[in-house]
Amino acid sequence: MKKITVTSPLLPPLEELTPYLEDIWQRKWLTNNGYYHQQLEAALCDYLGVPYISLFSNGTLALITALQALDLEGEVITTPYSFVATSHAIKWNNLTPVFVDIDPATFNLDPSKIEAAITDKTCAILPVHVYGNPCDHDAIQAIADKHNLKVIYDAAHAFGVKKNGESILNMGELSILSFHATKAYSTIEGGAVVCHSQEMKDKLDRLKNFGFESETEISLCGMNAKLNEVQAAFGLVTLKHIDQAIDKRKKIANQYRRRLKEVKGIHFFRDLDGVEHNYSYFPILIDEETYGCSRDDLFNKLKSDNILARRYFYPLISDFHLYKRNHNTASYIAKDIANNVICLPIHHELTLAEVELVLESLK
Repeated sequence: MKKITVTSPLLPPLEELTPYLEDIWQRKWLTNNGYYHQQLEAALCDYLGVPYISLFSNGTLALITALQALDLEGEVITTPYSFVATSHAIKWNNLTPVFVDIDPATFNLDPSKIEAAITDKTCAILPVHVYGNPCDHDAIQAIADKHNLKVIYDAAHAFGVKKNGESILNMGELSILSFHATKAYSTIEGGAVVCHSQEMKDKLDRLKNFGFESETEISLCGMNAKLNEVQAAFGLVTLKHIDQAIDKRKKIANQYRRRLKEVKGIHFFRDLDGVEHNYSYFPILIDEETYGCSRDDLFNKLKSDNILARRYFYPLISDFHLYKRNHNTASYIAKDIANNVICLPIHHELTLAEVELVLESLK
């Protein structure tokens, strides 16, 4: 049996991409805010329903630059249940991550536990829309307003997700996207920052281009984090196919749900009311006592059946040696979930027959 992978990159038809590449070769403008870079920013603003977007060479640099743009100092409250880039971006800005436990219903940062972690050094809250599930923004923003804190969302998983018809990327001061090849929408490598003003967009654009104010003036200590023209063209063509890919993911998620609802000891998310999901991931939570098998045993069984699932997120960021000294609040729920979660294969190329093979292996 061929390997069933947890994800697969969304590749546009080569014949659709080729004319873009030929045009790039003709223009000889490969980077530095080129034609397709500008076209993709406009197309993404329209598709996502956001006012301003600045493209980056990857999501990590987008997050690092977003935090830099806000001129923060001190501590940033965040979640230990995320990919390590979330906290790395905080440390790259000489800020201190403060980990707060998560909500067992959504796996997102628990707003009820935020205030206990606020000190006179707290400057911002950095929640993550885990698996694309929207955070409780109203509660988080109310706390931020009360304590005069910035809110920046790691929305790496949340491409195209809407709540009550509104893009969740419009939440907070800034939202950060990842366009890595493993994401539902990809520019091979890439990322973006969503913001609410031309002034902030201009600042982000300067920061990702070494801080150049003009040809002869540097105004900020920036870096090179620009998206090139080939990746921008790839993104433009891929955007034409994203809706179909998300529809396929939804069908797969629904098939998993129909079949797994009868399996004792396996728990999974259902669609949230008023939310348009992108089905980037299909995590399940294993109750070892009821299921009769640990998460790690299941992971190894699937692997032996040529099914590549993912323990995502495991371990917690706060359990890495680099961050243990920052682990100053209890994260019992996050720890339990990290030890028992596994993401099943879900992507646009996965057939329903292959989904059945995964389900058979889970029995």
